[in-house]
Amino acid sequence: MRIAVINGPNLNMLGQREPHIYGTKTLDDLKNMVEDKARVLGVEVGFFQSNFEGELIEHIHALKGKSDGFLFNPAAFSHYSIALRDAVLAVGLPFVEVHISNIFEREPFRHKSYFSDIALGVISGFGFDGYLYALDWLVRVLRRGETR
Repeated sequence: MRIAVINGPNLNMLGQREPHIYGTKTLDDLKNMVEDKARVLGVEVGFFQSNFEGELIEHIHALKGKSDGFLFNPAAFSHYSIALRDAVLAVGLPFVEVHISNIFEREPFRHKSYFSDIALGVISGFGFDGYLYALDWLVRVLRRGETR
């Protein structure tokens, strides 16, 4: 089983960016945690981050036929990128939307996501652990064949 992990803009700044919200661990720390969990689950993970909407779209397109599902933290694109939403819909893969912070306790513009209604589930506010919960759950769902 192959699961992609896709992170949007500014997540390359983890560890430096607003540590009171995102903590002090880096994107590499997150990657290592997810890879460790994937080994325990017996699945492959591919990790990708970009600050550019077009690169994220191209990467999502490339998942078709190569990935069984994905974890997606669209970051700020969550709140306005219809182009990314269309890319996700085009590939038709099951995914879990993940946010490090609790987007519902932040600014009102962050409360709306263009991905939540098309995701199998949404995890928000559990820090890096949210990725581990999402990976564990998505793998279980895929193994049971219970996706939409």
